[in-house]
Amino acid sequence: MTIDNKELKVAALKEGTVIDHIPSDKLFKVIAILNLKNTHSQITFGYNLDSAKLGKKAIIKISEKFLEQTEVNKVALIAPHAKINIIRDYKVVEKMALNYPQEVIGVMKCLNPKCITNNEPMKTKFRQLHPSAETYVCQYCEKTVDVEDIIVL
Repeated sequence: MTIDNKELKVAALKEGTVIDHIPSDKLFKVIAILNLKNTHSQITFGYNLDSAKLGKKAIIKISEKFLEQTEVNKVALIAPHAKINIIRDYKVVEKMALNYPQEVIGVMKCLNPKCITNNEPMKTKFRQLHPSAETYVCQYCEKTVDVEDIIVL
């Protein structure tokens, strides 16, 4: 017996969020920063899926959850070229293409141990060095952080 049409079928999402075009090596980091292991929502993810753009990609479908802006910023720092689709009544009602955010507040840790944000109860604040840069600078101590060194809170 042979199967001519090999296709993986996943149940459609009625309400929720789909994060697509995540580089495969970033999938579990995105799951961790969104704290999805502690959610009560139904989650489906695919890993090492074929992608014309990325070679291999990952996808996350989260039922009945819509990301807040801080969560979107966290995903953008880890997977800046991912796509977020908002699903309502089985239809895509909004599509967001991610890029590195220009400003990040309360999302990442300053790597300078002497920075006031590491010694006082206050939110961190970083700005992107310039629009195409993969580097951020702390508003308070001016320490620069490359995206591959970012520690997401």
